[in-house]
Amino acid sequence: MSGRLRPADDADLDRMRLWRNHPQVRAVSLTRHEIGPDEHAAWWARVRLDPDRRVLVHLHGGAPSGVVTFSGVTSPQRAVTWGFYLDVAGLDARGELLPAWLSLERAAIAYAFETLGARTLGGETLTSNEPVLALHRRFGFRVVRRYEREIDGRPHEVVWTEMSRGT
Repeated sequence: MSGRLRPADDADLDRMRLWRNHPQVRAVSLTRHEIGPDEHAAWWARVRLDPDRRVLVHLHGGAPSGVVTFSGVTSPQRAVTWGFYLDVAGLDARGELLPAWLSLERAAIAYAFETLGARTLGGETLTSNEPVLALHRRFGFRVVRRYEREIDGRPHEVVWTEMSRGT
């Protein structure tokens, strides 16, 4: 089943925050605290008007199922950074988590290179998040570097993965 991306809007805010606050999503995120309504609204007020950022909702089988973020879309090098999270609870209950995950990654890569005109697409993943690293490898991302980043006062190893297209 294929998926597509559409721009997020105000009607998506509650759903995005619910998905982002799911314990499984927070456990593999670079920011792990539960995000409250005020913090989420302030983030949305910043990113929705930022020409360098995109926040998109992934539709799987026509239903909202995840969020993809892009930054660096106006960089002269066309070096785009991305991140994502899924509606873990809803997709898992429907037995669609893996297919939605695959369609999100496919749709995000296509959007980055075909719509945004990216030359490179990269992102950060905790080394402990082996399923995401395996998925990225499956889609052709390569490990560029490893480094430590502090999360909740403790160092964690992070992997930067990237893929390139064009010149």
